[in-house]
Amino acid sequence: MVVAALLAALPAVAFAQADPRVVPPKDSEKKLPEAPDKLPKVGADRTKGLDFLFGALKAAPDEASARHVEARIWATWMQTSSDTAALLMSRSKAAMDAKKTDVALELLDALIKLRPDYTEAWNRRATLYYVKNDYVRSLQDIQQVLTREPRHFGALAGLGMIMHDVGDDKRALDAFRKALAIHPHLEKVPDMVKSLAEKVEGRDI
Repeated sequence: MVVAALLAALPAVAFAQADPRVVPPKDSEKKLPEAPDKLPKVGADRTKGLDFLFGALKAAPDEASARHVEARIWATWMQTSSDTAALLMSRSKAAMDAKKTDVALELLDALIKLRPDYTEAWNRRATLYYVKNDYVRSLQDIQQVLTREPRHFGALAGLGMIMHDVGDDKRALDAFRKALAIHPHLEKVPDMVKSLAEKVEGRDI
């Protein structure tokens, strides 16, 4: 998979090219796309349902319609057949909301050990590592997410944010464009693409 291969090489390459003048944003300012607090219920046919929803997301005529479809996609990603996994996910979210990052990390570690096939657990931990400025581990978890779900616009946007933070505008632009190709109404990302395109494509690479 091209995306997975790219991500596998990112930690060594991206940090070698990072601009030392770039100051990572404060934890309170760091935010990645995440599931809304209230999620709609979804049907049991996960794969077919996601294919339909991603088609609807790409064709959404406006932001309001896209937000509705996006919430259904997040709801599907959050689903798990394990009550224990669901409880760990719920407790980790509560810990993150309470700014207890170490507790949230321990819970997500346990969740991933229990259910390594639970894609959203990897995505949540990638988000947590990003908030902690641990970009190497965040990138590793993003790779796990995209290997399991290449259409995960949240993980792609997260990849773009990390690359932007370390000063790698070219890879940031590439990741943001991939996210937008999946979710054209993704919040704030169109502005990031416009700004980065002017910087990256207005000069020789």
